[in-house]
Amino acid sequence: FLNLSVQVSSHSGHSFGHLLFVDTLPLGGCGGVSPERSLVWGPGVGTGSVLPVLPVRYFYIQAVDSNGHNLTLSPDTFKVKIRAADNGEHIRVHIPPPLDRGDGSFLMRYRLYGSSPYIIPGPVYHEYCDCPEPDASVWQNVMKCPEDEPQIVEDFQPFPSIDLQRLRQEAPLRFSNRGGLVHYVIINNHIYRRTLGKYTDFKMFSDEMLLSLTRKVKLPDVEFFINVGDWPLETRKTDPVPVLSWCGSTDTRDVVLPTYEVTHSTLETLRGVTNDLLSVQGHTGPPWVNKSDQAFFRGRDSREERLHLVSLSKKNPDLLDAGITGWFFFRDREKQVGKAPLVGFFDFFKYKYQVNVDGTVAAYRFPYLMLGNSLVLKQDSPYYEHFYSRLQAGTHYIPVKRNLSDLLDAIRWARQNDAEAREVGRAGQEAARELLQPSRLYCYYYRVLLMYSERQDGRPSRHPDMEEVPQLDDHTAACSCQRRNQENEPKDEL
Repeated sequence: FLNLSVQVSSHSGHSFGHLLFVDTLPLGGCGGVSPERSLVWGPGVGTGSVLPVLPVRYFYIQAVDSNGHNLTLSPDTFKVKIRAADNGEHIRVHIPPPLDRGDGSFLMRYRLYGSSPYIIPGPVYHEYCDCPEPDASVWQNVMKCPEDEPQIVEDFQPFPSIDLQRLRQEAPLRFSNRGGLVHYVIINNHIYRRTLGKYTDFKMFSDEMLLSLTRKVKLPDVEFFINVGDWPLETRKTDPVPVLSWCGSTDTRDVVLPTYEVTHSTLETLRGVTNDLLSVQGHTGPPWVNKSDQAFFRGRDSREERLHLVSLSKKNPDLLDAGITGWFFFRDREKQVGKAPLVGFFDFFKYKYQVNVDGTVAAYRFPYLMLGNSLVLKQDSPYYEHFYSRLQAGTHYIPVKRNLSDLLDAIRWARQNDAEAREVGRAGQEAARELLQPSRLYCYYYRVLLMYSERQDGRPSRHPDMEEVPQLDDHTAACSCQRRNQENEPKDEL
């Protein structure tokens, strides 16, 4: 049995808190932090019979002082240890240091590389264990999926019924020459696909997410097309065809999924990526008062407004520091505009104001910018990601016009109204922390497939050209699935 405990240490190095993932066991206080009062929560801890299976499990610690007040600034040093309660146990788990979110709260992450039962009733499975929960309602409850997702409801309004026969005929004819289209069928929790179009390499991102999802929960039988290109496809306002895409727009009818960028970074957290939706929360730069009061931008030349941004920067260097780091779309203007050196993403947050300008479609940096503790100045855009509808302009970010004509005024306003600007940035960060949790991403994918399946007219079927997308078949996927064993146990006859 995997019996993990969490030990929190003070700046003096003495143990002052001992937490089992089941119960808080206070051992006395030290300094200004009270272990008895400090709060621990999140999908990586719990008292239920099952913990959510995620690529990286995570939980939060809110430091609280002996008077019951939440700390709002970071303590001098804050150490957290996760260890086996039984020293004889061997645990294959990667545990990085806590991420200091700069507001008195900390984010803990751990990634299991082997499965074993947990101290609480029920097992804890690692990411590559193929052990889906057969009851989707149980899985959604464990994941604490929200009751509704307004964007999903809105996306499916044009599709009260999905004629699968028509879909199979029309989608390839209309969209296969538009770049990258992948035809998927999920039957009995097995994934099959065929690729249509010239540029379908990004199927690796949809493959890995669907495989991860089917390892965790039994999906409904469903047949659909995913657009793995940048631009949404379905422009018809009447009689549209449903296509799942990573980006939506106001003049298309695609059903939006979380982008491949946030999906992949979630799956590869603590493994294959350095910037992810969790790590950025611990690298938000200096406190607000110590940040530069300039607006900041670095990025490729993937939209002409970005070049205009550099022009504004050259004319107003006291307000704006903007530069193009890579040229592809407007190479004829490189000599005129210039090329800026690369800047590490975490260094963006040395600046109070972050300018978010579209690339080819919605700028996929936006969720990462929102998780920082800067104020985001967001260009008005017809493009959106899956969570944008949950945000409000003026409350969570400051909107600027499409042509950036009011950007400088927005920067000046932020400078002159520092407290209000800081509050908008803080509200945006809090919203992003909630909306962009890995568990919410899994819930979103599942809800899209569920609503789609409920509207299917016809039976999903495997096309002759489809191949199965297999789960991993090596030592990293080895596990013992107690759910499957329980399903196969003989039942007593009545």
